[in-house]
Amino acid sequence: QVQLVESGGGLVQPGGSLRLSCAASGSIFNPNAMGWYRQAPGKERELVATITHAGFTNYAGSMKGRFTISRDNAKKTVYLQMNSLKPEDTAVYYCNLKSYTGPYRGEYWGQGTQVTVSS
Repeated sequence: QVQLVESGGGLVQPGGSLRLSCAASGSIFNPNAMGWYRQAPGKERELVATITHAGFTNYAGSMKGRFTISRDNAKKTVYLQMNSLKPEDTAVYYCNLKSYTGPYRGEYWGQGTQVTVSS
């Protein structure tokens, strides 16, 4: 079993900040990449940011400079610090984990956490 649990979403005013967290639990010990995706109503799920086990990061263009992704390998937890939030950032944010080796290799998703930026 592999489970991802997100937390930290909520309602925030434009220009405000939120910090999301996602903890991986279960029988997986080599999460090669972890990251965040988001999906707004009527839109496709899109990349926010990813981070490898070694700490290499990748950001979508609209998030770069405002969002920061980080991870704690010992805790198998990934974080997303979101600053200068805009109404366009309103979406359900999903944690993602990719494991390339081992019996539980594959891709896993969290249940999602709602982020609402008022306008």
